[in-house]
Amino acid sequence: MKIIKYSLLTLLGVTVLGLAMLLIWWPVLLKVLRYRTPDAETYKIFPQAYVQPSDSAFHFIRPAKQRDDLDTLQVFDGQQHYLPLKDYLKAGQVNLFMVIRNDSILYEKYDKGYSDSTLATTFSIAKSMLSVLVGQALADGRIKSLDDPILNYIPELSANSAYSTLILRDLFTMKSGLAFRDTNGGIINAFFSDEAKYYYTDDMKRELLKVKRVGYPGQAWQYKSIDAILLGWVVEKATKKSLAQYFQERLWQRIGTQYPASWGLDHVKGLTNTASRFQVTAIDLAKVGRLYLNDGQYNGQQVVPQDWVLQTIKMQGRTPVTSKGWQKTTQNYLWWLPQEGVNGEYAAEGMLGQRLYVDPLTKTIIVVFADKGGGDYPYRKVSRYLAGMPFSYPKILN
Repeated sequence: MKIIKYSLLTLLGVTVLGLAMLLIWWPVLLKVLRYRTPDAETYKIFPQAYVQPSDSAFHFIRPAKQRDDLDTLQVFDGQQHYLPLKDYLKAGQVNLFMVIRNDSILYEKYDKGYSDSTLATTFSIAKSMLSVLVGQALADGRIKSLDDPILNYIPELSANSAYSTLILRDLFTMKSGLAFRDTNGGIINAFFSDEAKYYYTDDMKRELLKVKRVGYPGQAWQYKSIDAILLGWVVEKATKKSLAQYFQERLWQRIGTQYPASWGLDHVKGLTNTASRFQVTAIDLAKVGRLYLNDGQYNGQQVVPQDWVLQTIKMQGRTPVTSKGWQKTTQNYLWWLPQEGVNGEYAAEGMLGQRLYVDPLTKTIIVVFADKGGGDYPYRKVSRYLAGMPFSYPKILN
């Protein structure tokens, strides 16, 4: 019995020592264990760089009567259940669902204290906002070309050979070839993933300097946050401004926004997490959609170059890099574009069901903030229904 007792004590001691060494080696694990999957409130643990709105706000029209008939519109969810939109929103823990058409807010549903002015985290919608800024930096001549080597802008990365042949286009198309472990493969893999590390670390630059290359740049597409974070760093170096300041000057104050937005930093005055830490109100996020719906114009002024808008929201002969869902959505310059059927829409998408959806065909904008998301793709049916256009789901869902 003594031998068993001593063996157990030894095993316990080794386990405790190993865990202690692990936490010393990788302090970010403490945050991962504490917060696990980020939620709507997690952004508040990080320093924020706030972005001030326009001096004069644009206001969408609010008709006296909303389109409550949308409550009963039948849509599919992620489990291929056919149900009314109202039930879809409840099942998906949707906190905000706003539908705008022809500058009129036709349908609004809120839960858990949300309103159109609630500042909410949007996760990977940040990547699409970054896409806008890259276009602005190119138009300003701050970034010369997407074919420039990354080392032209961040020379300190030259200490790592993984960056030696990397160009900006490789980052922008998520074909960097840099090593990145996602959260797939169970809870243990999620804890030790690069996704968690870059979300919770207080020093992203330190981690970026240690990255390894696992493939040739420009070849294989892999969805990963690291490419967007590096691209955000490039924008800051190229413009010689914080990302929040550049975002405020070149976009946020020029499109009639009403409320401040914010970008999360890894530490005070640190690097901006341009992959997943952008906070915004729904009413102002819709104005980004409106800007792109109007080919980059606001009040007769060309805010974002029209050719850049078209490059990002249309494939223009490029080969799709992925095919998601029955609508076969692919990523293009950090936006998501469905390819199947009568298409033309585009969206900025974030984890847990965040979305900015724009349909030029019907002049529709949909903003969604959620804690889980209902899955599938009800947006096309909503937009076509409001426009009085026919729509049928693919036979594989019926």
